[in-house]
This record gives sequence, C-alpha cells and structure tokens, in this order.
Amino acid sequence: MKRTVFDLLLVIALGAAAAFGWLRYQAGAAAAAQVAELTPQTAGAVTKLAEAEATLEQVQAELAPLREQAEQLSVYKSVFSNGDLLRDLEAAYRKEKAPLSPERQLGLGTLRLLTKGSADAAAVDAFTRALDTADWGSRKAVICAAQNALASAGQKVEVLQSCQQLAQSPPASAETPSQAQAQSEPAGAAEAKAADAPKSQAERRLEEAARQKSEPKPGAGLPPWAFEGPLGPENWGERYAMCARGRNQAPINIAGPLMRVKYDLVQDYRNGPLAMVNDGKTVVVNVAPGSRMRIDSLPYELVSLTFQRPSGEQIDGKPAPMGIHFLHRDLNGKMVTVVVLLKEGNENPGIKLLWSHMPGKEGPEVKPEGVTFNPANLLPRDMKFFRYDGSLSTPPCSENMRYYVLKEPVNISPEQILRFPYKVAARPVQPQNGRPIATN
Repeated sequence: MKRTVFDLLLVIALGAAAAFGWLRYQAGAAAAAQVAELTPQTAGAVTKLAEAEATLEQVQAELAPLREQAEQLSVYKSVFSNGDLLRDLEAAYRKEKAPLSPERQLGLGTLRLLTKGSADAAAVDAFTRALDTADWGSRKAVICAAQNALASAGQKVEVLQSCQQLAQSPPASAETPSQAQAQSEPAGAAEAKAADAPKSQAERRLEEAARQKSEPKPGAGLPPWAFEGPLGPENWGERYAMCARGRNQAPINIAGPLMRVKYDLVQDYRNGPLAMVNDGKTVVVNVAPGSRMRIDSLPYELVSLTFQRPSGEQIDGKPAPMGIHFLHRDLNGKMVTVVVLLKEGNENPGIKLLWSHMPGKEGPEVKPEGVTFNPANLLPRDMKFFRYDGSLSTPPCSENMRYYVLKEPVNISPEQILRFPYKVAARPVQPQNGRPIATN
C-alpha cells in the first residue's frame, strides 16, 4: 500500500515538473518572439538616431553663417541707433525737388529699419513706394529687396518666387549639393527646370510687364481697367493703389510759373517696318530698334507710339483733340515720354499712312508686308518743350516717368480724328501737387 502511494506521488511530481517545464518553455518562446520582433525596430531607431544627429550637424553648420550675419546686423543697428545718419539723409532728400527714385526709397527704408525697427511706419511706406514706383520690366532687384523687406516687417505682400529663392540662397563660398549638381548638369538643364517650376501671379505679372513694349495694358495677371465706365480712371485706385495715392501722377495741366533748362531734344528716328496693335483701348505703333532721341546728350531708344483722344496733357487748361506719346527707354530702364499734341488742320500724311493699316478692332499685332514708317514724320519742326516728372498714364500708374511735352502741335484733319476707333483714350489731368514744370 505504501508502495502504491509513493508511486502515485512520484507520478504526480513528475507531471507537475513536466507541466512547469512546458510553461517555462512557452514563456521563453514568447520572450524570444518579442526579442525577434523588437530587434528590427531597435535597428531602425538606431538608424533614425544617426540620421537625426546628421541633420542636427547640418542645421548647426547652416546656422553658423546666420549667427555671423545676426552679429553683423546687431553691429549695424548699434551704429545707426543714434539716428544722426537718418536725420542727415532725410534732410538732404528734402532739399531735392525731384521725387526719390525707387533705389533711394529702398535705401531710406533700409536705414529707417536699422534705426527704428520693423514697427516704423515710415520705413514700411518707403519700401511700399519703392515697390510702387519701380519699373516691373527692368528693376527686379529693387522689387525683390522691397518685397522681402516688407515681408520681414510683417506686411502682407506677395513675394516673387525668384525673389524668395534669391533671399534663401546660401553665400557663394558655401556650395550646396544642389549647386554642385547644377554645375554638373548639361547647359540649359537648369533653365529648363526653372521654366517648368510653377509661377506665382506676381511672377507672371513681372514677366508680362517685361515683354510689353508700350505703356502697360491689361493682360494675364493684371486686373482689368478702362478709360470709361465702371473700370474708368476714377476707379483705378481700387485695383492699382498708386493710381489713387500717387503724388506725381500723369497727365497734368501745363501752366506757369516755369523753370528754365538749357538743353534740347535731338531726334534720330529711322525708317523701319510698320507694326501696329489695337489693344482694345487705343492704337499703339511698336517701333523697331534703331530710333533714338538724345535728351541732354543722353540717348534714349524709342519703343512705341501711343495715341490719345483727347490729349492727356493740357496747355493752360485746354486739351488738344488728340495726342501721341513717344515712349523711350535708356539702357538702365529709365523711361521718358515725348508728347506731341495734334490740332485740327490739314490732313497729316504720316497719320494717313498709319490709318490705312490701322486695325479697327482689338486684336493681335498687325505687320503689313513691305510697309515702312518713320516716326519722325509725326514730329514738329520745333522741338521746344515743357518738362515735368510724372507716372505711367495708365495702370499701374508707376511714378517713374519724365515727360517732355512739345510746344508746337502737329496737324491732323477732322476726318482723321473721326477715323480713330475710340472716342476716349486718355486719363483726365491729375493734381500737380507742387511739381516744378520746366521749359527750354
């Protein structure tokens, strides 16, 4: 009996030991599975940690020149903090009668920003004026600087993509991998990539303005405007701020007192192929390269002739039945307009040629085959002038234009006036606001 009980206890003990061993085996297998599962995750975490460390090192390397620039900026601000230089510059500018150029407005805004900080309203105004008065077709550097300055001052402004890239580009001494790749790419590959990149509305506006050869007209990216109706000159300021708030707008009424200048206009216009366009608001003659006007011995290339009805400029409060704006540019993009007033009289041979090929409705440029035209045929013999500083006489009304209004008018017959396709193709005169008017 004792033997049987002992055997039974032995069997029970062996069963318990086997069960305990099985449980331990199962636990070990589960632990091994967890270890196997966690091993890749651990390896991934180690890889990510190494990547994070590499990224941190790269960021620290990129921050090093920024710290240096911040230290330089701090030095500059401490130099200008007393405001003496700002007061001297503003006093010097106040003595000048001509309006400040976009470059000077930009410099003045930068100096105010360094002296008084981004909260200075006058600094923001200077940058805004630089942006408004800069020629979109030739002063991209000024536009970029003004837009980035306004953005840094917390103003809502659309910065051109190319301006953003310019602002974010690293110093020339620190070549990035993208730069090295660009150097290894075939010629033209970088340009092709840039052309494929999406462009902002402001970028399209800049490119459109650069392509235009005459005074800006509505197109892609530009709000519509007109010479009459709801989109007429009295409402231009709703879409183009400079048209409403500008202090040097064109056209104006020419009246005394007058300053005296001692230089002349000397034309050197050439015969060239005729190219005309009806843009839906007026008629424009695009001029081939080669025709120039020398003003105070400096050459200006003739770009286009734009017809007005009636004339924009007035003499002693009286407009002419029509006028012609001869738009010129120098090599630096400075714009000058010579204005010819048209009075009723005999038929004008030059206009007769133009009107015989003039497109009567809005459409693409017309280039009659074999037809040539010399813009000199529309100039008077006497080139005496009135001079004033103004703006584009159409939106965006940028104040970066000098006008020379010729004193002697040119004839145009009543029938030729009636053949012009638009009854109104000119902006009303604008306030003179104390601007000096000169004459030779």
